Amino acid sequence: MTYCVAFLLDAGLVFASDSRTNAGVDYISSYSKMHVFQPAADRLFVLLAAGNLATTQAVLNRIQRDLHGPAGPGTPPATPTLSSAFHPGPGSRNEARATQEGTLAAAADASPASAGATAPAAPCAAAPPDLQTARYLFEAADYVGRISVAVQEPFASQMQQSGGSAQASFILGGQIAGEGHGLFLIYPQGNAVMATRDTPFLQIGESKYGKPPLDVVGHCGLSLEDAARLCLISQVVTRRSNLTVGPPFELALMPADGLRISRRIKLDKDSAEISRSMEIWASCMQDGLRRLPRFAWEEDPL
Repeated sequence: MTYCVAFLLDAGLVFASDSRTNAGVDYISSYSKMHVFQPAADRLFVLLAAGNLATTQAVLNRIQRDLHGPAGPGTPPATPTLSSAFHPGPGSRNEARATQEGTLAAAADASPASAGATAPAAPCAAAPPDLQTARYLFEAADYVGRISVAVQEPFASQMQQSGGSAQASFILGGQIAGEGHGLFLIYPQGNAVMATRDTPFLQIGESKYGKPPLDVVGHCGLSLEDAARLCLISQVVTRRSNLTVGPPFELALMPADGLRISRRIKLDKDSAEISRSMEIWASCMQDGLRRLPRFAWEEDPL
């Protein structure tokens, strides 16, 4: 299991994730759940992942493949041409002749009404947006959702038969130049919901233990640093209650309109920030308990 949280602020975005994965009590390992993509200077994305590790890794691999293109890093994806889209199969004389004479000429010959006129080129279906071509953040979230569903489908029945699940969920945050920054939670079914001022934080994974601090203290007006501290304590108290969540914890801060990660840190289990945060939080809880109103029988004991 894992736990990831992201916070939508007026000042920007904050991301936090743990690094623990487990396939039983005797097989626990660490993998980063936070991934940063900047496919062009006008856009920046951060992707948090939870769920089946094989699914999340396959999704990340496909994103990297699409960003790099078929010829390797730095090469834009190839656009299919008419010749490649309508390449004839071997042994087909009619299709071979149509290819030699040109697809458009063959179409014109087949229609008497079009004699002497040049037939318009058949429109090519536009490729759906990806991280490089999306104009809006929700289009990028749809892209990640489509990949996730495509990765899960071939293994869904086999995983069900064995009592497992290929499902994974994601949080995608970032900004595209000209648009505001934002966050989307992408469900295993591929659909997504966005963070709003009324619901400024999104969680995936083992979320229930770390939600109370976010509910009580969190709001869009926090500074990036205060929100980062709040997300860290959300991680720490979750770890205290659930052993499937654990360090290293990662934090990333993304200022609004900056299209950059201003701070990114990784805190190991022995980090002073983790132990000190837990000590101060526990002390505040104990102080709050002592300050709670007394019961009536305490005020007027028999």
